[in-house]
Amino acid sequence: MRRIKSVVLIMAMLIVSLISSDRAYAAEPIRLVVNGRDITHMSAPILDNNRTLVPVRFVAEELGGKVGWDNTNRAVSIEKDGKKIVLIVGSRMIQLDNGTKAMVSDVAPKIINDRTYVPLRVISNALNIGIEWKNETRTVYVDSSRSSTMEPFFNMRITSPASGIVITGTTEVSYSIGAQELSRGNELRLMLLDRFNAKGFVVARGTGSAGKVTYIPKVEDNGSKLLAAALYDSNGILIASDVIPVTVQVMPQVSIGGIYDGMTANGAVQLTPQLNFVPHSVTYTMTNLSNGNVLEYKELDPYGTFTWDPAFEQQGSYSVKLTAYDMSMKGYDSRSIQLSVLLDKKLSLSGVSQGMTVNNPVTLIASRNFNVKDTTYVLRDKATGSETALATIPYGGYTWFPGPQYSGDKELMVRVTDTLGQSWTSSPISVRVDGSPRIQFLGIGPTEVITGAAKLNYRSNVNVTNVKYTLTNIKTGEKRTILPSAGFTEAPYAPLPTDTGDWRVQVEGSYNGSILRSESVQFKVYTGNIHGPYSIIEKEKFLGFASDMAVEEMKKTGMSAAIQTAQAILETGWGQSVPSDKYTGKKSNNLFGIKQKGNEDYVISNTWEVYNGVTYRIDAKFRAYKDPKESWNDHKALLLNAARYQIFRDVMHDYTSGAWAIRRAGYATDPQYPLKLIRLVNQYNLQELDRIIF
Repeated sequence: MRRIKSVVLIMAMLIVSLISSDRAYAAEPIRLVVNGRDITHMSAPILDNNRTLVPVRFVAEELGGKVGWDNTNRAVSIEKDGKKIVLIVGSRMIQLDNGTKAMVSDVAPKIINDRTYVPLRVISNALNIGIEWKNETRTVYVDSSRSSTMEPFFNMRITSPASGIVITGTTEVSYSIGAQELSRGNELRLMLLDRFNAKGFVVARGTGSAGKVTYIPKVEDNGSKLLAAALYDSNGILIASDVIPVTVQVMPQVSIGGIYDGMTANGAVQLTPQLNFVPHSVTYTMTNLSNGNVLEYKELDPYGTFTWDPAFEQQGSYSVKLTAYDMSMKGYDSRSIQLSVLLDKKLSLSGVSQGMTVNNPVTLIASRNFNVKDTTYVLRDKATGSETALATIPYGGYTWFPGPQYSGDKELMVRVTDTLGQSWTSSPISVRVDGSPRIQFLGIGPTEVITGAAKLNYRSNVNVTNVKYTLTNIKTGEKRTILPSAGFTEAPYAPLPTDTGDWRVQVEGSYNGSILRSESVQFKVYTGNIHGPYSIIEKEKFLGFASDMAVEEMKKTGMSAAIQTAQAILETGWGQSVPSDKYTGKKSNNLFGIKQKGNEDYVISNTWEVYNGVTYRIDAKFRAYKDPKESWNDHKALLLNAARYQIFRDVMHDYTSGAWAIRRAGYATDPQYPLKLIRLVNQYNLQELDRIIF
């Protein structure tokens, strides 16, 4: 046992000795010899990511080159023998041959002790100068009498378009990537960068294995640029990249899909924008060539389908034009398309369906494509053919609660009189009417929480008398009767402080010697203090608070920080309206109104429901988070994982396309939601959050 311990101790001492020796060796400075002259004393080289970085000024000047510094863009240039290269501190981009070529380094230049260090291999590649590393003496030799060949840092190539191309619209970018690189990661990002500072935006995303990605430019992209394709692993680590110089000069092309010259439209028409650039929004203009009337549909989704459903009075010959607007709201027009709208008058009844049993209130609606002077909803007895006018109104819907006199097999129709005095009747809908006497309670919905005065109400399909509302305390059994005033159906209910708790309410009335009772509706009374939304941070600090989390998320996932920040501003009112528990005041840290799932921590706040056609507020559980960051991550996980948001994920790198896509995916019912996001981004210059240096 002692021998084993001795052997282990000796081995441990050897390991420590080797580690100490290795550390001592690694700590030894690297010598730098340029054209036979040791200039290590000026500034020693360093190792970064297995690349040797050297002080660019000393090396270049020792080689007879000229070094320039652009303080605005933090760029260093080296000129020698008619060749010029430009490197930017913090960027992997290297511009060669006076900007006509470019390449990507795996290590970016950096400033150390006020001196700019650049990868030695970059200088060797760009200036065709030989370099040699001698490990035994830890010496870098730079020899301008020897030549070197250009060696890319990565096994990746942009195969099309060609370097120097002028991009005028939608462009397919193809690339090749080595199998070893693809085995390490598959996320492809296409970036458009400014040549002067290597800053720009992700303009397309895809998979490395696809071999191609589509770049749709914005008019705002115009200029002399660098187009970089880069492959990343799941942790956002760069695996491979290539870059080409390009010039973007968008020549907007706008056309309309779904219609054509000489077409005759006999009903609704589906129109689709066809564009070669990313716009702010689109507008359709329909000009009636017969009378000069103009129909204009503004600020529509430039990626979605628009349904134009002209009315009968709008038929005639039309000129249809599409205008697409860039971010400065400059418009670009399609050519006008000539078509004819030729319609028949159409009338139908909605609100009921063939064969249904009508035993509760239904709302009858006249669906038509022409103007009318009056609208009559008609009930016809199938056995006798006799008709009864249920209601005659100028236009609109009618809520019908059939009584006993209407029971049986019937047909429902709508009859209208057009502006010329001609009568039109819809096709009949056969229904079974069950007009058994009924009474319905209105005024309070199931599980509603009453915190103040409420109005109790009812409706019945028969004339009832002796109406009363009975409230029952579920816990104590206490009953309270409230009567409406004579001639009224409503009765006020003002809860007392002692009423706090769970109750049931029911309305009843007399009819033909019988008592009709409604369903029993359970509700809650709360007379204590109510806590409303709270401010999560001072309003003037919210932009920085939200954008920090947004930028961090963008670095991990590629989701536009601009659109993330705009959503947070819009949905929290600049952080001033975050839900708290209405009863306890507990703070939720819930920035996006996400409801509780499963056994998650929660707060109770208000939401809306509909009961017997009436909208009312109820309590709902909203998720409570330990901090705002957890809320932010949960919201982004929803957008990144839910199947319905795939169309958003496809374009989430761009705030404009992303704003429209998230609306199309069903995130918000407000048709103005995308425009509100885009306006926030433009007003507060949030697009700068998406700007990167590569």
